[in-house]
Amino acid sequence: MKNHKLSKFFLVCISVIGLVLLPFAIFKRSTKDWVIINLVAVIGNSFIDKYLVLKGFLKYPHRLFPKYVIHLPFDFILYPLLLLYYNQWTVDSKPLGLFLKLFPFIIPQVIIETFAERKTKLITWRRGWGWHHSLISLALKLLVCRGIIAFIRRID
Repeated sequence: MKNHKLSKFFLVCISVIGLVLLPFAIFKRSTKDWVIINLVAVIGNSFIDKYLVLKGFLKYPHRLFPKYVIHLPFDFILYPLLLLYYNQWTVDSKPLGLFLKLFPFIIPQVIIETFAERKTKLITWRRGWGWHHSLISLALKLLVCRGIIAFIRRID
C-alpha cells in the first residue's frame, strides 16, 4: 500500500467514514457543546500536530492537502469526532471511569496509525517516535480536552 493512489484512497475513505459518523454524534448533544468540543479539538490537536511535525517527530508524506504539513482529515474531522464521542460517553463519569473509557477510543486509533506508518506513506515516525508515544499523547490530549470542556461547562 506504499502506492500514492492507494494512500490517498485510504485517506478519503477514513475521511468519508468520519463525515458519515459526524451527524450521529452531533444530534446527541446541544449545538453549543458540539461547537465547544470541536473548537477545543481542532485548535489543540492542530497546534500539537504542527509542533510535532516541525520538530521532526512526525511526517506526513502523502496528504490530501499537500500545502499543509499537518494531517487535515485527522485534525479537523477524525480527532474532533473521537473527542465528541468520548465526551458523550464520559459526561457523568468519575475519574476512574474517564481513564478506563479512554482505551476503547485510543487502542483502535493507535492500531490504525501503526498500520498506516508501517504499510503506507501516510505517516512516518521519526526521532524515536513509536506507537507508545502515540498512545500516551492521544490519551493525554483526550483527557486535557475533556478537562477543558468540563471546566467550560462548570463556569457556564
